[in-house]
Amino acid sequence: MNIEDDGEHQSSDGEHQSSYREYCLSLGDGIEEKLPFQKFKSGEGVLVFYVSGHMFSFFDCNDFSIISLKCQPERIEDLKAQYDCIGNPYNESPKHWIGINLDEVNTGKNSVTAKCETLEAIRVTADCLFRRTFAA
Repeated sequence: MNIEDDGEHQSSDGEHQSSYREYCLSLGDGIEEKLPFQKFKSGEGVLVFYVSGHMFSFFDCNDFSIISLKCQPERIEDLKAQYDCIGNPYNESPKHWIGINLDEVNTGKNSVTAKCETLEAIRVTADCLFRRTFAA
């Protein structure tokens, strides 16, 4: 199931949300996206990406300031040390998840460099996650 861009779940960061959404969906076969928390007022706009039935990333469509991304526990501290924008996730265990703070990226002294570093952090994390965690 794919959630189409219907405007209802778009914020002023709609273009960035769409880019991240397209990136997640391009990671491989079997990627799904869902809005599983619609029964909860605070979670009704949370878009979650799954691979083989397991959550690997999510963000709030109404507040695109943090991307939560599943991560191998042994990589979390290194990633936090390497990228200023990486911290604790929103509403998940910091043992298995990281949060990528997009507000910090957008207000950095050199936002172009920070955005490149953020994209690289996402790519590196996603690559490691898919190779090791979900390899069959």
